[in-house]
Amino acid sequence: MKRVHIIGAGLSGLACALRLTRAGIPVSLYDAAAQAGGRCRSYWDAKLERQIDNGNHLVLSANHAVLDYLREIGARNRFVSPERASFPFVDLASGDRWAVSPGASLLPWWIFQKQHRVSDTGPLDYLSILRIAAARGEETVADCLQKRDVLWRRFWQPFCTSALNTTPEEASAQLLWRTLRETFARGGKACIPLVPKVGLSDSFLDPALEIIRNSPNRILFNHRLRSLHFEDDRVSVLEFGSGKITINEADTVVIALPPGNAAQVLPGLKTPDDSRPIVNVHLRIAPDPAAPQPLPENLPFLGMVGGSFDWVFLRGDIASLTVSAADRLAEQPAEEIARVAWAETAQALALNPESEYEARVVKERRATFAQTPAALKLRPGARTNWRNLLLAGDWTDTGYPATIESAIRSGNNAAALANGF
Repeated sequence: MKRVHIIGAGLSGLACALRLTRAGIPVSLYDAAAQAGGRCRSYWDAKLERQIDNGNHLVLSANHAVLDYLREIGARNRFVSPERASFPFVDLASGDRWAVSPGASLLPWWIFQKQHRVSDTGPLDYLSILRIAAARGEETVADCLQKRDVLWRRFWQPFCTSALNTTPEEASAQLLWRTLRETFARGGKACIPLVPKVGLSDSFLDPALEIIRNSPNRILFNHRLRSLHFEDDRVSVLEFGSGKITINEADTVVIALPPGNAAQVLPGLKTPDDSRPIVNVHLRIAPDPAAPQPLPENLPFLGMVGGSFDWVFLRGDIASLTVSAADRLAEQPAEEIARVAWAETAQALALNPESEYEARVVKERRATFAQTPAALKLRPGARTNWRNLLLAGDWTDTGYPATIESAIRSGNNAAALANGF
């Protein structure tokens, strides 16, 4: 029986392994780390004495590949979500608070309701989405939205940076439109946010690994791929630090590694080679029971503009802050980053700024590739020049930004191709 060898146990590799397992095809899943998940996992932090995620991820109801994956592993109930789409924000510079709440209709009637749109904006401001929809391939988001108005500062800039991990001055307008087309352009039913109740590992990894671990599958951690050996038009040997594995004639290999790692082992592979960092700060705080509730509808997250961080997520006594495209902040010492994070958290959540806190700063220096018009042209498809070798990863050409949705789409695509060989 043929076997599929999957290199990389991040979400793209797990999604691929899960689909193949369901199809009755044995898989061998390898990862250089001691655990699965890659950039999407949880771990115990001894300093905070809490289980934390290495980063914050927001899933939307339009992310159909993610939702299918969660249903397949029985984890849909491990997420909290409101009944309707709502995204609360605070402007740290002015103190204004509002919530963007797209209506259920496909027609954007909600922009005519003051309480549903960005504070201090009018309905006509939202016509700027038409310019994004008509963007040419080489245009950036800033090229399409030259006017630096309130909507730019309070919506377009934070939305683009968070969705693409690239500033509007560099980000592909066409890629942002693909995101908008599947979310806000389809009304509130496509924009309902989902946040893990416990953590990333509990929601995305543990249930999937339980399914994949069933025989005759194999999961091998601490296995770093050193090189691929080729014979004619196929991969013939996988060489790890611990030894070599022969690839049988009927077998398939899926490389589900970050782009830089994939390029190191695959001769001639062109990948997006410019990356952008994400900085996350986890704060163990002492919630003030006398403080007013800062989050509408008890949502576990709050968007922030006018400061250094984009979002704060709440889980118990842990506040986790995230900033995307964080090139400048990532160069700062961890102590300074933590100080700024706490000051903004105290302001956003109406906490006593003199309260004590513990902080863990996590810098993902190569979180995603820079999603510029030029970089999009370098995204490879799943197929390669070798007949038994496929690619997966959020950086491959899924037609979607480098997100959890893209990672799972790529894994599903690779599994479908491997199943057809």
